[in-house]
Amino acid sequence: MGCAISGLAAKAEFGDRTTEEAAGAAYPSEDQIQMIKESWKVIQDDIAKVGIIMFVRLFETHPECKDVFFLFRDVEDLERLRTSRELRAHGLRVMSFIEKSVARLDQLERLEGLALELGKSHYHYNAPPKYYSYVGAEFICAVQPILKERWTAELEEAWKTMFQFVTSLMKQGYEEESNRQRHLALSPKERPDKKNTAL
Repeated sequence: MGCAISGLAAKAEFGDRTTEEAAGAAYPSEDQIQMIKESWKVIQDDIAKVGIIMFVRLFETHPECKDVFFLFRDVEDLERLRTSRELRAHGLRVMSFIEKSVARLDQLERLEGLALELGKSHYHYNAPPKYYSYVGAEFICAVQPILKERWTAELEEAWKTMFQFVTSLMKQGYEEESNRQRHLALSPKERPDKKNTAL
């Protein structure tokens, strides 16, 4: 695949942590925030390209992810994916979320709200948390060639830290929505917070 953190390495770097560990994901330092923002200025010129590369790589390294995407589930031809308008549109939506996350790195409360809401909406898309961390790994692989000599180990660590923080919040949002939906599905008698007032 050409990228050091693709495939199995992505799991070790980003994912498969317990909920307790994820809840303690580090927030990027001031220096990391500055590095992320500076590199984003270069990346944003190619966001459509990065979005497509990111998802084609995601489907190459983790074909099981296609199960979440109804439109791409049966597409075996990666070249067809590269030219897919639907994949381009989805890639742009994800890149838009990354752009909003970068813009809110100085506004922790707004960033938390954004990521929690996205996690909740992914519950309704039937997109389980185990896939979230893969996107960050593939994003990093996709932007390295664009940033060329600007890419450093420190910048990679900064992006990893941001993605780990955001995906931990998305996972939390997904769990909150999952619990809320389970609670709503219970009959009134089964709900623990509803007292049966009938005499």
